[in-house]
Amino acid sequence: MHAAVTSGALHGDAVRVLSSWQAPDPGQDGLRLEFLRHLEEHPADGLWRECADGHITASTAVLDASGTRVLLTLHSKVKAWLQLGGHCERGDLALAGAALREATEESGIAGLRLVPGPVQLDRHEVHCHPQGTWHLDVQYVAVAPPGARHAISDESDDLRWFPVDDLPDSADAAVRRLVARAVAAGV
Repeated sequence: MHAAVTSGALHGDAVRVLSSWQAPDPGQDGLRLEFLRHLEEHPADGLWRECADGHITASTAVLDASGTRVLLTLHSKVKAWLQLGGHCERGDLALAGAALREATEESGIAGLRLVPGPVQLDRHEVHCHPQGTWHLDVQYVAVAPPGARHAISDESDDLRWFPVDDLPDSADAAVRRLVARAVAAGV
């Protein structure tokens, strides 16, 4: 499929997802509107790492089949425990697909089941560009099949299951909110 076609499909999907998403609170709704404004201002590159003003990303809180543990990665660049996810790629047709692809690649777990729709948005500063930029992260929840075994990818220093109510100290407030919303979304 031609890159312009997939880019247009992903852009359209991102606008549809963010336009129809029911934010859980006013702060999340403000981010939703900010993400939509970004896509309007950057129709050609707002989803790609190359966009120095920021770019849409997709990530996933992966819960075990019981919903009592979350799989976190000790990110090799950030050196903190985070959910799985990252940049959209040219072949992605949907944000949910990008989130699931990233979670599968970074966890090594086949058969993850994505819960429909995002559960949270997060805007955080990153260093994809020398001057810094922003990830406008659309965050999902996935459930691992019973007995799933994970494998550490080259993007991680470590990968571990943590009880949802006992996250590591380096997990920031955004990760803690995501895990709480993931648990509330249910398995």
